[in-house]
Amino acid sequence: MTRTRYLLIASSALFAAGLLAAPARADNTTAPPTAAPAAPAAPAAPAAWSDNIKVGLQIEGGVSFNPATPKTNWGQLFTDHPNQATLNQALVTFSRDIPKDVTDFDVGFHFTGLYGSDARYTHFLGVFNYAVDERYQFDIVEASASIHIPVLAGGLDVKAGLYPTPLGFETIDPSTNPFYSHSYIFNFGIPLKHSGVLGVLHATDFLDVYGGVDTGVNTTFGDQAGDNNGTVAGLFGLGFTALGGNLTGVALTHFGPENPSLGPNQPLGLYNANHYNRYENDAYATYKWNDKLSTTTELNYIKDENPLTNAAEGWGIAQYVSYAVTDTITLNGRGEIFRDGKGFYVNYYPGNLDYVNVQYGKYNTAVVGPHTTYGEITFGATWKPDGLPKPISGLLIRPELRYDAALGTVSGYEKPFNNGKDNGSFTIASDFVLGF
Repeated sequence: MTRTRYLLIASSALFAAGLLAAPARADNTTAPPTAAPAAPAAPAAPAAWSDNIKVGLQIEGGVSFNPATPKTNWGQLFTDHPNQATLNQALVTFSRDIPKDVTDFDVGFHFTGLYGSDARYTHFLGVFNYAVDERYQFDIVEASASIHIPVLAGGLDVKAGLYPTPLGFETIDPSTNPFYSHSYIFNFGIPLKHSGVLGVLHATDFLDVYGGVDTGVNTTFGDQAGDNNGTVAGLFGLGFTALGGNLTGVALTHFGPENPSLGPNQPLGLYNANHYNRYENDAYATYKWNDKLSTTTELNYIKDENPLTNAAEGWGIAQYVSYAVTDTITLNGRGEIFRDGKGFYVNYYPGNLDYVNVQYGKYNTAVVGPHTTYGEITFGATWKPDGLPKPISGLLIRPELRYDAALGTVSGYEKPFNNGKDNGSFTIASDFVLGF
């Protein structure tokens, strides 16, 4: 039985798992006269606005072992350097998040700065993207202001500035993900960040409406300096809660021109780049079966009207399963298929600035992938050690086993993994996330 058939059988099993009074008196003495009722306590003073301001530090580091010792783990961006200890992120956050139960006008802010190897792939164009030409770089994950407006059932939340995308199940923040390595959908099927305005209208107790205007995928402001083309993009979608909160989901689409315009500083750009849109669509739903078992299904579709790639499109589906064995140990599984029929989305970026240069339309050393369908299956665990003293009481440790394979090739080379030697790749990895 080939490795591809093993992967398909294991993925199928994972997808199936996802479907499944006051005390009595002790004597006979006469009770004393009843005392007069006490005066009602004075209401507690409302919390000061500054009481919700938080300062935090979070560190993520890990290592991904690949027995084939290749130069890169193909299909993995944030865990691309095999057999090397990595500081992925050191995050510093200064924020005041608006409380979820607020019923009046309120304002907040959020700033998160990042240092680490992940910054190579999370940059806003025009913000520190050329500050350092090394593996470890600086980045601004978020710099935004927000306001809550009390309308309809739950109000309207508006955020403006630089912020992570609401698309996708996995996030830049590692503490909210089930695994160290990311899915193909997260790496290649969604934007990571936006600059603009995003609104979420809590229309009813169970329905949210999303809408936003931004400069595009991972961009900021200023033609060519912060944006690789000269037009805006948009975002729209819905979020829902059902079955008493056990079923939740979000379905969003982001659309607009994303290819770089042709120019002196962008020699690999396109004529009339503003006329060619990219559509990134993602939907996921999470169902909590009981106190221990939950499953998440994610669907993804992306299309780019770039004429040089003949309107490249890709699609993916990922199934997650999570089971809490104890209060400190959770077992996780992920099975995924991602189709890149034109070899446009799944690439390798050997240079520290290659990912940024590709977005700008500048010369780069990126390696284009084959026209194929990828599959990956990952099993792991999240361990939250109990009883640790501060400041390490928030420690997470996440070991995982992962297998990737090219399930079929339309054209191009057939062995993208392990320096072009293999049709699949096996990795053993683990990271830690420590929050202060």
